[in-house]
Amino acid sequence: MIKHRGFPGRLPGSDFQFTIRRANPKGAAPLVRRERYRDRRPVDRRADAAFMEALWQQFGDEPFERGNLDAGRLSWLFGREVVPAEDPFDPESYEALLVIDVAVARASFPEIFEEGTA
Repeated sequence: MIKHRGFPGRLPGSDFQFTIRRANPKGAAPLVRRERYRDRRPVDRRADAAFMEALWQQFGDEPFERGNLDAGRLSWLFGREVVPAEDPFDPESYEALLVIDVAVARASFPEIFEEGTA
């Protein structure tokens, strides 16, 4: 499992983790698309935005390996802003390649992709 050096471990001041410390010997938790409903708490929305911003700063529009990125946090973006970069895609692999769908991410998180920042 690749560890993404320099990637924030969690949302500052919260318990929302962005990375995991070590691989699970039983295998990676599967990535699944989670629905984001309008009535989510503001702190949940901040965590999504902070994670998306960290992904953008670390990887941009280039494909990246899932590695030590937290499956739970990644699943809130998976299937929309973050999509598989390979076919076939294994949602239970630490080596799975993902990529940011910039158009969808820009629509979902305009504050991250403001003019001059993306």
